[in-house]
Amino acid sequence: MQNPLEFYTAETARFEQVQKTLKRQLALSSSLRLIVFLMAVAGIYFFFGNGKIMIYIVVIAVILFVYLLSKHSKLQYKSNLNKALLEINNTEIKVLNRDYFSLNPGNEFINPSHPFSYDIDLFGKGSFFQYVNRTVSNEGRQEFVELLTNNDILNIPKKQEGIKELSEKPTWRQQFSALASLVKVEHPAKEIVNWIQNYKSVFPKFLSFLPTLFSIISLILIVLIAMQMIPDQILLIWIFVGMGISGAYYNKVNDVYKDASNAKDTFKQYHKLLSEIETTSFESQILKEKQRIIQSESQKASVIFAKFSKILDAFDQRNNLIIAFFGNVFLLRDLQQVHNVEKWIDSYKTKVEDWINIIAFFDAQNSLANFAFNHPSYVFPEIENNKNVISAQNLGHPLLKVLQRVDNDFTIKNQQFFIVTGANMAGKSTFLRTVSLSIVMGNIGLPVCASAFKYVPIKLITSMRTSDSLTDNESYFFSELKRLKFIVDEIKNEDYFIILDEILKGTNSTDKAIGSRKFVQKLVSSKSTGIIATHDLSLCEIEKELPEVQNYYFDAEIINDELFFDYKLKVGVCKNMNASFLLKKMEII
Repeated sequence: MQNPLEFYTAETARFEQVQKTLKRQLALSSSLRLIVFLMAVAGIYFFFGNGKIMIYIVVIAVILFVYLLSKHSKLQYKSNLNKALLEINNTEIKVLNRDYFSLNPGNEFINPSHPFSYDIDLFGKGSFFQYVNRTVSNEGRQEFVELLTNNDILNIPKKQEGIKELSEKPTWRQQFSALASLVKVEHPAKEIVNWIQNYKSVFPKFLSFLPTLFSIISLILIVLIAMQMIPDQILLIWIFVGMGISGAYYNKVNDVYKDASNAKDTFKQYHKLLSEIETTSFESQILKEKQRIIQSESQKASVIFAKFSKILDAFDQRNNLIIAFFGNVFLLRDLQQVHNVEKWIDSYKTKVEDWINIIAFFDAQNSLANFAFNHPSYVFPEIENNKNVISAQNLGHPLLKVLQRVDNDFTIKNQQFFIVTGANMAGKSTFLRTVSLSIVMGNIGLPVCASAFKYVPIKLITSMRTSDSLTDNESYFFSELKRLKFIVDEIKNEDYFIILDEILKGTNSTDKAIGSRKFVQKLVSSKSTGIIATHDLSLCEIEKELPEVQNYYFDAEIINDELFFDYKLKVGVCKNMNASFLLKKMEII
C-alpha cells in the first residue's frame, strides 16, 4: 500500500527538479530569440542596399523567430503544467497535516433546509467539503456537491469500485487536475451548452458555399491583374463588393462571435481532459460506462472538441485588423467562420452536454479517489442485509487529528433508537456527526474512518442545528417544529436513519419532556431507526416501555478539581452533569 506522504514528497522533489530545468530552458529560449533579432538587425545594417540579401536575411530571421517563439510557447506550457502539479502535491502535504483551511470552504452550498448537510458541517469553514474537494471545473464542483447531498443509496458497490480504481491512479488524477487548472473558464459550461443546444441558424443556406466561391473569384482576379490582363479598377470594385457583403451580415456575425468567444476557453480546456479519459484503460464498470459515452462517435470526442476549439480560435482572429480587412474583402472570412461554427453545432449539439457531464463526473470522482488514497487505513463499508443497520468498530470522525481522535464501537439494529445523554462537551454532538458523516460517506462510495464498517445503505435525515428566522418572522420553536414536521412527512414514504440533537429546545422543560416523549413514541411506531441526544434524563425512562429504545451516554469525571472526558460511548444513563461545575470553575457564579 503506497504511503501518501511519501508519494507527495517524492513527487514534489521531482517536479521541483523539472522546474529548475524548464527555467533554464526558458531563459535559453529567450536568449536565442534575442540573438536572432540582433543578428537580423546586424545583417540588415551590413548589407543595407543589397535588396536580395536583405530579403533573405529578413525571411530567414522571421522563420527562425516564429519557430523559436513556438518552441518557447510549448516550454512555457510545460512549465505552467509542472507548476500546477507541484502545487497539487504541496497542497496534499498540507492537507495530510490538517492544514486545509485556505481551500474553498463551499460557503455558497450551505443550506439550512437540507435534510442533513447543514447539521453535520458538510460545507463551510473546516467542513468535509473543504477537506475533500479538489475539483477544478465549476461543473465538477457542482457534481461533487450533488454527490455529497443527494442521499443516493443505489449502486454503492459500483461506486466503491470506481473510487478504488481511481485512487490507485494518483499520477493520472494529478495530470487531469493540472490540465484542467491551466485554463480559467469565465463562463459556466451550462451556459455554453444552452447556447449550443438552443442555437438556430440565422444565415441563409447559400452562405455555406458563397465564401468559397468568392475566394476563388478573388484569386482569379488577383492573378489576372498581376498578368495585366484586366484593369486594376476591377479589383477595387471587387473589394467594395466584399465589404458590402460582409457589412450586410456584420451585426449577425457579431452576435454569433460573442457567444462563440464565451465558449472558446471551455473547449480549449475540455478537449484535453476528454483525451485523458479516452486514452486511459479502466477496469471498473462505472468508469468504463462513462468512457464509452465519449467513444460512441466515429471520431473521438476529444478530436471533435479540439476541432471546435480550432474553429473558435480562427474565428477569434477577426480582431486582427489586417486579417479582418483582407480576409473579409477577398475571402468573406467572417461568413466562412460562422458557417464552420454552425456546421459543427448542427452535427454535435445533442452530444455536447453528455461529454461535458463526463468531464464533471471524473473531476468529482478524482476528489473522492484522492480522499481514499490519502486514507489507506480507512475501510470501504461492507453492504449487508441483516438486522444491523450499522455495525462499526473504531468509528471516528475523519476531520479530527488521529492523535486527538477517540474512536468508538457502534452497532444499531433496524428499527432501533438510541437515546444518548451526557455532560456538556463530553462528545455527544461529535458522535452524532461521526455517525451521520459515515452514512453519507458510505452512500457516496467512500471508505469510512473505522477499522470495520458494515451497514445497510440508508438515507440520512437530521435535526441538530435549528435556528430562528427574523426575515421569515419565525421563532426558534416554530422553526424546530417545521423541521420535525419535515422529518415526519419524509419517513412516511422512505426509510431514513434519523439523528436528532435535543428535541424541542425552544420550550419549557415540562412541555419539552412531554412533547419529546410523544415524538420518540411516534418515531418508534413508524419503524424508523436513529439516535436522539438529550440532556433530559426523564426521556431515558421510555426505555422501560419500548424495547426498541436503548440508553447510551458519554461520561465526565471531575479529577483533582479538573474535568476529564474519555469520549467513550457507554450503555446506560449519564449521572454526572457538569454545568454547575463549569460555572463555578470559570467564576461565573
